Amino acid sequence: MEHESICLEDTRVGLLQDILRWSKTPGDACIFWLNGMAGTGKSTIARTVARKWDDEKRLGASFFFSRGQGDLAHASKFFTTLAYQLAHTQSSLAAGIRSAICKHPNVPWKSLREQWKHLILEPLSQLNVVPSQLQSLIVVLDALDECNDGRDTELILKLLSQAKTLSAVRLLVFLTSRPETPIRYGFDDIPKATHQDFILHSISHSIVDLDISVFFRHEFDKIRKRRRLPREWPGEPNLHRLVQKADGLFIYAATVCRFIGYKDTVPQERLASVLRDSMEDQSSTKELDLIYTTVLRCAVVEGRDPEIQKILLKRFRRIVGSIVILSDTLTAGALADLLGDKQRDVEETLESLSSVLDYSENIRLLHPSFRDFLLDNQRCNDANFRIDRNDVHKDLAASCLKLLSIRLTTDLCFLMLPGTLTNEVDPYTLQCCLPQEVRYACRYWVDHLQRSNAKLQGKRVHNFLKERFRHWIDGQRNNIELSADEQLHNRVHTFLKEHFLHWFEALVLMGNVVDGILRLKTFNSMLTVSDVKMF
Repeated sequence: MEHESICLEDTRVGLLQDILRWSKTPGDACIFWLNGMAGTGKSTIARTVARKWDDEKRLGASFFFSRGQGDLAHASKFFTTLAYQLAHTQSSLAAGIRSAICKHPNVPWKSLREQWKHLILEPLSQLNVVPSQLQSLIVVLDALDECNDGRDTELILKLLSQAKTLSAVRLLVFLTSRPETPIRYGFDDIPKATHQDFILHSISHSIVDLDISVFFRHEFDKIRKRRRLPREWPGEPNLHRLVQKADGLFIYAATVCRFIGYKDTVPQERLASVLRDSMEDQSSTKELDLIYTTVLRCAVVEGRDPEIQKILLKRFRRIVGSIVILSDTLTAGALADLLGDKQRDVEETLESLSSVLDYSENIRLLHPSFRDFLLDNQRCNDANFRIDRNDVHKDLAASCLKLLSIRLTTDLCFLMLPGTLTNEVDPYTLQCCLPQEVRYACRYWVDHLQRSNAKLQGKRVHNFLKERFRHWIDGQRNNIELSADEQLHNRVHTFLKEHFLHWFEALVLMGNVVDGILRLKTFNSMLTVSDVKMF
């Protein structure tokens, strides 16, 4: 959280007081649910209170869900991560958690219910604490709606509500999310007394507008000093208009400030373009959608010859389309290698979109609402920038398979000895032979294939995979043909026929063989074969 923003001084004052008051006198409510629509500042508030509780030595653990960032988009590592942090921050818990792992060494692969029971609930229940020394531990859980599986979110809420049963310690959970249906259902299924709810958009508009005004002044002051602009810039009328256009969305304000302050541009001209633009629709995200459209047009279209526009738009849809669909983050170089593009083209595209993307390390969206915008045909009114998720998934699946077909070989890490243990392989050798883009392709090509809604035809492909999986150590090969016209189907068939064993060897070296087996089951379910199943 070191480089992530927190609430500015003198903003969110009343809300922060309510949250901190709950953390000291929670009563029956062991969960504080802060909910609100995208862009209302939930994560910033979560980071702010987490830092406050960490300073007070009351923060037990935190988990910030984030779609498209690997394990942060799934619940499978949620409770194991909390247990690790609790053991690290609370020495009195370390022994109990260590004992649980010794008794249940396979608990990381157990169900969420088992993980919660053995790694967290039981160790907390077994603490020996004098009643007068009863302490509270706080867990911060941000963006639960970013978890990929709605069923997991409902279960997580149900399990966390059991914190109320603890007597040796008071476990409190501060949770933020959009009011998505699975989360609302999850709260409906637990006792009402166990949670205190706060709806962000129920705060008075005047209070939110004042906070956004403070934010604009703070950011424009930095721009003015860096660019040596007049003291009166941008002027009170312009500030007032921007606050109105933000309409309670902090992400709008943040995106506008990054856009206007972008280097090598004229801030006055960019401010004028933001104030000049208008949108007819009355949706709750109209101004946010408009600033995203403005950012994209300035980066890709405006001031360029028609032929250059075509090249840049094609590059945008391929590169940015992939970024918003990726299952995990990649560096600019790794993304270029995965897509088979020039790294310079990827970096130039990212550089022009620094108002909405960060690529200082791995590429990430500055806010998930940008993904929502690009994938929603109703919100993205300019057809040049709409992303068709099925097409991008197909492209990524093909790119993964093409990369793996080139990079995977027999004895990938030159071990020579078949009996070599994975932990005996030099980490540098692993990194060289299995760079980030290859690891990504190994883990996620099946996922992209599945999410592309492609239908794989042919019983013979199924029989081939079944045979290869059961005899992959023997290395037997069958020369069969796949009667599919679509290029992706042919690529899948060729990859499985020529590189199935290489793929599994790579998964073993990565420590992801279990994931590989699960992905084979997924692949099996995609085949249009009704009379034969691989498992």
